[in-house]
Amino acid sequence: MIKLNSLSYIPLILLIITVSCASKEESERFMKEKLAEDIKVITDSDRLVIQKIDSTKIKASSLDEKIKFLTEQAKVTGLAVAILNDNKIVYKNTFGYANSSKETSLQLNHSFYGASFSKAVFGYLVSILANEGVIDLDKPLQQYLDFPLYKLKSENKRRGFQDLEHDLRYKKITARMCLSHTTGFQNWRWIPRPNDTENTKTLKIYFEPGSEYYYSGEGMMLLQYIIEHITKKSVEVLAKEKIFTPLQMKNTSYLWQERFENKYCNGHNVNQRIIKKDKRNRVGAAGSLETNLIDYAIFVRNILELYHKKSDVTKELFAPNFRIKTKAQFGPLSLEQSNENDDIQLNYGLGWGLLQTPYGLGAFKEGHGEGFQHYSIIFPEVKKGIVILSNSDNAESIFKELLEIAIGDTYTPWKWENYVPYQMKN
Repeated sequence: MIKLNSLSYIPLILLIITVSCASKEESERFMKEKLAEDIKVITDSDRLVIQKIDSTKIKASSLDEKIKFLTEQAKVTGLAVAILNDNKIVYKNTFGYANSSKETSLQLNHSFYGASFSKAVFGYLVSILANEGVIDLDKPLQQYLDFPLYKLKSENKRRGFQDLEHDLRYKKITARMCLSHTTGFQNWRWIPRPNDTENTKTLKIYFEPGSEYYYSGEGMMLLQYIIEHITKKSVEVLAKEKIFTPLQMKNTSYLWQERFENKYCNGHNVNQRIIKKDKRNRVGAAGSLETNLIDYAIFVRNILELYHKKSDVTKELFAPNFRIKTKAQFGPLSLEQSNENDDIQLNYGLGWGLLQTPYGLGAFKEGHGEGFQHYSIIFPEVKKGIVILSNSDNAESIFKELLEIAIGDTYTPWKWENYVPYQMKN
């Protein structure tokens, strides 16, 4: 047996300390590399000066200061912003926290619950499938089935269409109606429609399909199940094949993925209190997307590039389907008529809202879920756009001012969207 004196332990202790320090450095290096890996697909470079849609300019440093001021004044917990000029991502930055209680700084690769950004991605996917001849946007969905539509399988009865059995108007619903919110359905069957507050369970057709606009997640889900029936593939698989993999959107999925762990941000309520993370385990074309600023900016950049290539996909995606004449998108005013947005010719395409400006088409999509509020708008004819992601229920109160400051967008219908500025709320 060999005996070691006390001096013999010194190299061992030094080795342990070295390994410990190395492990810490390795961990920090790994996190930096992870971020670098996430953004390496962005070949665009940041610019010191950003050009707005009217060709006026703002320094990136000045924009940083203004956004920081807005988030502090409106108590927006966390905010991520990307801006596109010349179809390139020229600005990307984050503000505030991913988790307020831990004071975890929000990073570019933190994932967000995407809420209704899911619909914009789904609209693009369906436009691709229509271009490939997989689905005819104007063919009644019933004609893709050899059984009544109300028997269409869903993942559970709560999502089923059995309630439509005795309303034959379901036979008129098309993919285009689902994507442009003209099916006649309420938003969700468990959310009362303003003129039918007693109904919180039954899916109903409230008007002749194709005759009115009323925002509906139910319509998107119906189309999801039809497409999955036609292709024998889930929307998650289709989106991965057609969008996520080709665009290297490695941090985007309609399902929660293990790779999102330790890289997600929590939602926060108006008092900046944390909302427990909902890790979606069912694909929902209307609202289960998980994404981050990097990936969604890449997605938007791709749309801009396709538009300038005169792609048939974007031609279909942004074709006006229905003129919107309501006072608001949600709530009681969504049932009242108004001419307030006639000057921008408010309309709907395939999962995207549309408007007209002196600078051409504007195509937008909002996302709104508990603790998360997002907005994106592009002006493809002048090659500009913006992506806003937030993990705060206060974020929409700065959208109007942020859009004006960042890209000169005074056309987004903020009243219709209910983007009431925080100064007006106070």
